[in-house]
Amino acid sequence: MTLAGDAGRTKRRGGSGPAIPAPSAQNLLRWYDRERRDLPWRVAPGGRPDPYRVWLSEIMLQQTRVETVARYYERFLARFPTIETLAAARLDSVLKLWAGLGYYARARNLYACACEVVLRHDGRFPDTEEALRELPGIGPYTAAAIAAIAFGRKATPVDGNIERVIARLFAIETPLPAAKPELRRLAERLVPDERAGDFAQAMMDLGATICTPKRPDCALCPWNEVCIARARGEAEELPRRTPKSEGALRRGAAFVVVREDGAVLVRRRPREGLLGGMTEIPGTDWSADFDLRNASRAANRLIPFVSAIEWRRRPGSVRHVFTHFPLELTVFVASAPKETEAPREMRFVKRERLDGEALPTLMRKVVAHALPEDHQT
Repeated sequence: MTLAGDAGRTKRRGGSGPAIPAPSAQNLLRWYDRERRDLPWRVAPGGRPDPYRVWLSEIMLQQTRVETVARYYERFLARFPTIETLAAARLDSVLKLWAGLGYYARARNLYACACEVVLRHDGRFPDTEEALRELPGIGPYTAAAIAAIAFGRKATPVDGNIERVIARLFAIETPLPAAKPELRRLAERLVPDERAGDFAQAMMDLGATICTPKRPDCALCPWNEVCIARARGEAEELPRRTPKSEGALRRGAAFVVVREDGAVLVRRRPREGLLGGMTEIPGTDWSADFDLRNASRAANRLIPFVSAIEWRRRPGSVRHVFTHFPLELTVFVASAPKETEAPREMRFVKRERLDGEALPTLMRKVVAHALPEDHQT
């Protein structure tokens, strides 16, 4: 097996100093054959990957830990064993199963992609990066991962784990995200002509288990003898990153209405935008200039019968961090008579059935904060 480009050659990497051998794909693959992680979406060595399962796992793994994804993946497969069953479902059912996994645009795109593959591609995923990127929710990384893992294409998926491996291997000083194009070019040079899918997964495993962000276990790395950062004693310092500017804190209020029969008032968020289509506790808009003194007026607008009930403000607040901003919600609780009907575009849900609703993590926090004595999250 040979590498493209500089494969197998010894050269001077990283400027002055002794010559360092180029990384060998064979060394990494031998390590992967011994140490590969046993993940529910991976097939046994020699097996043929199912593109549907590869796609499902890659969408779920976007910005989410493997341990978390494993639980949701098994539940999704049990409910939707094929792309046809997923496309035939209702979006609400998909969102309910996704609840708690976060980044809910992924769930909406997952459903849209399944529908398009069934309607336009006869239930079969296209096998090239270019065609895959035409599908909803599939960007450059996911397209490359599916093409390599499911179809054996010589593609180069580069996620955070792989960026870290490459930055250390070649001692790239340019901070992220500016370094991304250079890291991709270097990663592309390493992909072997054969076993591209295994190589991609080996790179992911190396970054996840050995070349970790803190205290990398360089002694066990199959590339430790060719890693410039290790040779310099700089492995833990790379990759460098440009500090992110955190968005301004936003605030708001959530209004938890509980009927005497134990039902809780909920509504659905708009299909588009943050947490689109998910179930939520009614509340105010979230803004940096939110004034808590206006909460009662907001409650009157949202819930017509609010003037007939008494609101109790829960001590403290619910805090949550989205990708672009942190959020702080003040929670108000009120009781309503059993015969109370839900306002238009809202509904009451039995408290014991809330776990089956498409409640995002934020709203589960709100319910737990409002009803700590009898709600389990």
